[in-house]
Amino acid sequence: MAKVVLYHTDGCHLCEQAQALLQQHPDIEAIELRDIIDQPQWLEAYQIRIPVLALAHNPQAELGWPFDQQAISELIKQYGPN
Repeated sequence: MAKVVLYHTDGCHLCEQAQALLQQHPDIEAIELRDIIDQPQWLEAYQIRIPVLALAHNPQAELGWPFDQQAISELIKQYGPN
């Protein structure tokens, strides 16, 4: 089971769609939500790319929107669930 990070911001309908997709994924055990407004480096890195999914144990392993269940599974398989 994987722990993931979702970079998002309030009022972002794509972020809400991404979160719902993650909540349905059978290989995800925990989702950490990081609002890009909370850290200047997150805002700089993701302001025009959100939502962005990253693996908690490997933040460089990330997916930018749009992604689907298959892409999430491939990311987890490629980089491992922990």
